[in-house]
Amino acid sequence: GALAAYLSETQKTSLGHLNPVELEDGAGQDYMELDLTARRTLELTETFRGKDKKGSLLWVLDKTKTPMGRRMIRAWIEQPLLSPAAIAHRQEQVAALMGDAVAREELIRTLRRVPDLERLIGKVVYGSANARDMLLLGTGLSVLPELAERAREAGPALTALAKGLEGLEELQALLLSAIREDGDDNRLPFTIREGGFIRTGYNQEVDHLRDILDHGADMVAALEGREKERTGIKSLKVRYNKVFGYYIEVSKSYYSLVPEDYIRKQTLVNCERFFTQELKDLENEILSARSRVTALEYQLFRELRDAASAQVCPVQEAAACVARLDVLASFAAAAAQGGYCRPEVDLSGVIDIKEGRHPVVERMLTDSLFVPNDTRMDGGSRRLSIITGPNMAGKSTYMRQVALIVLMAQMGSFVPARSARIGVVDRVFTRIGASDDLAAGQSTFMVEMTEVAAMLKNATPKSLLILDEIGRGTSTYDGMSIARAVLEHCADKKRLGAKTLFATHYHELTEVEQSIEGVENYHISAKKRGDGIVFLRKIVPGGADQSYGVEVAKLAGVPGRVVERAREILDELERQGGAASVPRRALEREDDQVSLGDVAGAAVLDELRRAAVDTLTPIEALNLLYQLKQRL
Repeated sequence: GALAAYLSETQKTSLGHLNPVELEDGAGQDYMELDLTARRTLELTETFRGKDKKGSLLWVLDKTKTPMGRRMIRAWIEQPLLSPAAIAHRQEQVAALMGDAVAREELIRTLRRVPDLERLIGKVVYGSANARDMLLLGTGLSVLPELAERAREAGPALTALAKGLEGLEELQALLLSAIREDGDDNRLPFTIREGGFIRTGYNQEVDHLRDILDHGADMVAALEGREKERTGIKSLKVRYNKVFGYYIEVSKSYYSLVPEDYIRKQTLVNCERFFTQELKDLENEILSARSRVTALEYQLFRELRDAASAQVCPVQEAAACVARLDVLASFAAAAAQGGYCRPEVDLSGVIDIKEGRHPVVERMLTDSLFVPNDTRMDGGSRRLSIITGPNMAGKSTYMRQVALIVLMAQMGSFVPARSARIGVVDRVFTRIGASDDLAAGQSTFMVEMTEVAAMLKNATPKSLLILDEIGRGTSTYDGMSIARAVLEHCADKKRLGAKTLFATHYHELTEVEQSIEGVENYHISAKKRGDGIVFLRKIVPGGADQSYGVEVAKLAGVPGRVVERAREILDELERQGGAASVPRRALEREDDQVSLGDVAGAAVLDELRRAAVDTLTPIEALNLLYQLKQRL
């Protein structure tokens, strides 16, 4: 209310183009609330470091062709829906455009011709529109009937949007009949006080005044000819100067032929200057025509502006329909290009993704294929997943991809997966990456704890939490203690019980799987070869026991002497059981397993090799499997 009053008082003009204010609160909320941390770390509209559009989710999905569509797709990305019915409605419209590529391309081609109707009608109501804006508005409105036809061709799901584009034909015809075309050699004036923008044939008085302006010299010449013939004075001339205006000049030798109705204006040495009432009337008409036509055109323009302002709501509704069509076509084009599937969205609380992919990373990869991964979470036995694995293996990518697939599903888009079932989440919280805030006097660890505190206070059992390496900003034991306490709080149904992806390098935390129901261990598989490491990017059940930090340092280009010294120190710490590191299994035990180290162990492998599978009875096979499981 204060803002509206301020605008009304300072702008001194109509605010009719502003829609009524709608209050959004927690009860009955239509959109998911995403805090600034989640938007930044998930890189929804810009990258975290460079603040560029390229590399963000918006970059992948935005194939819009209109300014209204570009604004709306950003709003849809930042405000996912909470209603499965509303989400399904959007999905139906995207599916209609997905199923008919020809209709989609025709629609996109037509959208390219639509200007920014929202901005134009805002300028009209505000009073700052000029003739070019009015012509552009009329031209834009003339595209809507064709756009409506293209929408109907795409399928019945878009019929309502097509209907929203109708009803503005009268305004469009009025604008295009009133404003002349904007030619390269005859541009429309920038200001409406100059005139020269009303189309010929729209107003008789304007046409008459322009005729006077265009043919004033001819009218003066015609009067001169008539006066010569009437008076018989062959040297009679009608002239003009800025001081006296138009006058009739007669040389002294013809004084005797001057009619009585001539009124003397000036006497010179060789001639006399006169004027007549007819000449005076013609002078007034010619000299006032410019100001009169300019004033008349300004009046006509104000009438046009009032007529357009009266249609502000229908124009804004049509602009919203254009924007929605643009975003839906953009979603459909992105889905067709990326091979996305239509997710099933309900209130089950289940997140079941088959062969999910990160929408941005897979687009950025040029020389390799993205490795898809499955995800299965619910509010019961699979509430929290502890994810371990080497640095650079893809833990953060995997967790981000789950969050992005959930958000894409709830904004009505198709998702990068073979299949997906998404139970609506009310909020997505993230704690990813480390950064300090020097201006606010906060260290990296303080920023991390502040974000964790906000997350634990505001999350609900229906939320999705993404926690990446909690506690790494402080000492090992402090960090491990905080990480475990946060993990237990998230997993405990009596406290929070939210669906959580929890990545950590504290491998001792994998023991929580045995003590808390609903916790499962996963790790990103890798293969160690000699002094190097190969990341397999596949998430598999079970916990990892090594982080391969030294190997990753080598991959990053750290000098060889430093890497070798790091290995020596690491081996010494492991032998001593020092507090500076978490002991890991010996590297030599890795054989032909694809996960970290040798998970099975040499004895189990030998027993598997000796087993005669073809001769085992079912009960013997079951016993053998049980024994191997126990030894693992």
